Amino acid sequence: MPANSIPADEVRIFSGSSNKPLAQSIANELGIQLENTVVKKFSNDNLYLQLGASVRYRRVYIVQSLTPPVNDNLMELLMMLDIARDASASEIHAIIPYYSFGRSDKKDAPRISITARLVADLLKTSGATHVMSMMFHSPQVHGFFRIPTDPLSSRPVFQKYLEGRDLSGTIIVSPDMGQAKSAARFAKSLNLPVAAGNKERVSDTKVQISGLVGNQVKGHKRALIYDDEIATGGSIAELTRLLIDEGVEDILVMCTHGVFTHGGLEKLTAIPQIKEIVTTDTVGIPAERRHPKLTTLSVAQVFADSIRRNFNRESIGDLFVYGE
Repeated sequence: MPANSIPADEVRIFSGSSNKPLAQSIANELGIQLENTVVKKFSNDNLYLQLGASVRYRRVYIVQSLTPPVNDNLMELLMMLDIARDASASEIHAIIPYYSFGRSDKKDAPRISITARLVADLLKTSGATHVMSMMFHSPQVHGFFRIPTDPLSSRPVFQKYLEGRDLSGTIIVSPDMGQAKSAARFAKSLNLPVAAGNKERVSDTKVQISGLVGNQVKGHKRALIYDDEIATGGSIAELTRLLIDEGVEDILVMCTHGVFTHGGLEKLTAIPQIKEIVTTDTVGIPAERRHPKLTTLSVAQVFADSIRRNFNRESIGDLFVYGE
């Protein structure tokens, strides 16, 4: 057995209902069987879950993205963690490719919950000994967890996809200042200039971008819009309008989490200047919803590498979202 491999009998990998294809891909990368999980609902809408293999004194990995229906998927995850703890698992790793509650990361109005912190506490209370996720909405979300947490980066996956592509004359643009640092790291890795939108969120579905900050967009015919998450597509559509006004003719959109709610994907693919939308499989997109302009890249290898290194007590610093 190779020194960096994982003994199959010492671990168990399970998946909740949210993203079984990604869980299966991670298991395949590790060369380990994805175990069965029984999920049912009683007539009163209560969930019933059962892990389909013994976890006693084993390291358990539970893969669950917090995608719609978010609250059901969160409850599934909490119950699976609780089951593993009560069944005497030695370690319980919550693999959460998309941590949707990360957007609730600050108290910006009276009498509201900082839900990113609340859910982090619930994960620990339910039995998680370690959390692994990808591209938190903001750096402070990492600090809400009171157990070891690995915030992984999708940038290497995007960089590999862009290898060999002619990016001359391209500028990378972040929709807002909150994602500007992440966009700047990505731009640095590609040796490209970067700019950011001056965005104000009016509501969950409406934003206003009053201008662009950073390098001058005028003179660039191509732009790469880089964001952590796209839901309704409002921010990207508004930013696209500004870029077109500045003379940009060709736009590539890249995001880690392609949630695409309320017709967000259809809204963006209808814009002629947007030639391609590239996302990852942290959020599962049914085949019937995919569009010819949409490209989905897998992050299974990133998660598998992190799991393997954790198991073998190796550093994973170069996989972190905040690394250079």
